[in-house]
Amino acid sequence: MSGDISTFEWSDLDRRAVDVIRALAMDAVEEAGSGHPGTAMSLAPAAYLLFQRFLRHDPTDPDWAGRDRFVLSCGHSSLTLYIQLYLSGYPLTLDDLKSLRKWNSLTPGHPEHGHTAGVETTTGPLGQGVANAVGMAMAARRERGLFDPDAPQGESPFDHTVWAFASDGDIEEGISHEASALAAHQRLGNLVLLYDDNHISIEDDTAIALSEDVRARYEAYGWDVHHVDWTVDGDYVENVGRLAEAFAAAKAETARPSFIALRTIIGWPAPNKKNTGKIHGSALGADEVAATKRILGMDPAETFQVPADVLAHAREVSDRGRALHGEWDERFAAWRSADVERAAEYDRIAARTLPPGWDGKLPEFAAGKPLATRAASGEVLTALAPVLPELWGGSADLAESNNTTMKGEPSFIPEEFQTKEFPGDRYGRTLHFGVREHAMGAICNGIALHGGTRPYAGTFLIFSDYMRPAVRLAALMKLPVTYVWTHDSIGLGEDGPTHQPVEHLWALRAIPGLDVVRPADANETAVAWRTVLEHTDRPAGLALTRQKLPTLERGGEFASADGAAKGGYVLADAAGGRPEVIIIATGSEVQIALEARTALQAEGTPTRVVSMPCVEWFEEQSDAYRQQVLPPGVRARVSVEAGIALGWRGYVGDAGESVSLEHFGASADYKTLFEQFGLTSERVVAAAKASLIKAGVQDAGRGATTGN
Repeated sequence: MSGDISTFEWSDLDRRAVDVIRALAMDAVEEAGSGHPGTAMSLAPAAYLLFQRFLRHDPTDPDWAGRDRFVLSCGHSSLTLYIQLYLSGYPLTLDDLKSLRKWNSLTPGHPEHGHTAGVETTTGPLGQGVANAVGMAMAARRERGLFDPDAPQGESPFDHTVWAFASDGDIEEGISHEASALAAHQRLGNLVLLYDDNHISIEDDTAIALSEDVRARYEAYGWDVHHVDWTVDGDYVENVGRLAEAFAAAKAETARPSFIALRTIIGWPAPNKKNTGKIHGSALGADEVAATKRILGMDPAETFQVPADVLAHAREVSDRGRALHGEWDERFAAWRSADVERAAEYDRIAARTLPPGWDGKLPEFAAGKPLATRAASGEVLTALAPVLPELWGGSADLAESNNTTMKGEPSFIPEEFQTKEFPGDRYGRTLHFGVREHAMGAICNGIALHGGTRPYAGTFLIFSDYMRPAVRLAALMKLPVTYVWTHDSIGLGEDGPTHQPVEHLWALRAIPGLDVVRPADANETAVAWRTVLEHTDRPAGLALTRQKLPTLERGGEFASADGAAKGGYVLADAAGGRPEVIIIATGSEVQIALEARTALQAEGTPTRVVSMPCVEWFEEQSDAYRQQVLPPGVRARVSVEAGIALGWRGYVGDAGESVSLEHFGASADYKTLFEQFGLTSERVVAAAKASLIKAGVQDAGRGATTGN
């Protein structure tokens, strides 16, 4: 649609459809007894306009690869999306709207990706959707660069628009600043963000906490900014034609992202509760619903009423969608015919399958040479670059520390912003998030949600705290995002306690569906990456060392690093294979466990060392395997990890001991810190002896007397 609104038509059926949307929003929240009707009411014209006239979508094929993406960042207004899905003809019924927020419904309180067709992302925590949309726009550009880089703008089957709706709450959350600043820097001309500027939040008038000029803020970022005010001249006039003009102009802008500030009155036209905090997050009540329906010319005694002619009119969008889909299919088929090799690669990547023999490119690290696991991870990424073009990522301004740059790969950056250190182009591969960990996590979710490419993101493990909301949502959505978290313990040394993670490993392990992997040496790191990439239904975090670790000699005394794929394995067994005590360790502490084993066996105590890089993978193994690694009959056990013991107590049992760190670190070199805080082989030996005593092993751990 062009910016010329002289051809724009808004019929009586369109107006009635918008009123039906408002009534459905009120009825659904009344039926549920809770919810957020106000924004769904006031955004009804904008959402209907977008889905009917501008959004490229096909309700009969919600997963059509050529579709535009729509992100409702203000997920509390879930009805804004659900009602459009119902009216457009997606597999959502009127009964589903009646089941809003109820058990086992397709209409949960906040939209959930993978649960309801047409929902592109799980939104709830405000601002996450804004960053998801930025990630989707970045992924669309990367995908175009992989498969159709030379096509004129707008003529590639990989060209589409990402649309997002945001509320005052989204704009206030810091993540929206991080993501919006990066979107402007990246010149994401395929992104349009509508800001519902209604001046109301739960605490009523936003003037109590918000006074910035949001439009000026986005202009300062470098966005293409539009303003549509439906309250102009003191009257409330929903000038849908003016909004259509803004949508058209925003879609036509391809050199920078577009921001549309739409001034609305929340809950319009409820006579008593519009423009109040009460209508933001609670039911209107029967009297207010009835009064509002009278204003709309509807029967207040009727609920969930959708006139047949209104529904039929709204569902004509399916015809538009199928026509657009057919046109796209022709372009896509022509592209496939013109480039068979790229088409085959597209099919593989879209299906998230790995190419034959890809793992043969993984490096094998020679024993004896100490290497930090972060450095080993960097070598893995560089080795995989030629065979896995879908894999791309970077870090939050820590590329050198995280080792997240694939050697020789260009940066993903508009040409005018490339640097001497990081040359690149708009279709490049190395991502630079800047110091924006919060947005980085959510942007990677958007990249994964878009489909096809597979992102990774790096920072220090301590700053996973800044990423946690996005990491949790990645786990909830089962997205294959990989986090490269380096500087994984007090072993990072001199930076001190502000940078030394203590509680983080178990705090992250507490997130259901997240794999936390802490490899013990370079070869375990390679196996960890291999295993992570073989999983397509979950995120994973690699906790990697700053300090160098010994690369173990495998195949003799020490088992193959392939055991890491099972999460936990017998790295070094007891003499004769019958342990009296088991030491369980992760990461850099595995070396300490091996030193303790040597000492214990010299004293006559058969000792097994279990390397357990990933608790989650270990728990997926069969009972038989887990009991083989940790025989129930061996009650003397010690866990060794440079962090809080918390979850290890479930592995060491009532007779077990944990060598851990139950307090913050300090500023010193890592060797001093490990010694001062008792993370030593001597301490592990002592713990093993104490556990042997508690386990009731005869004469164990007591030493010998010299006599007189």
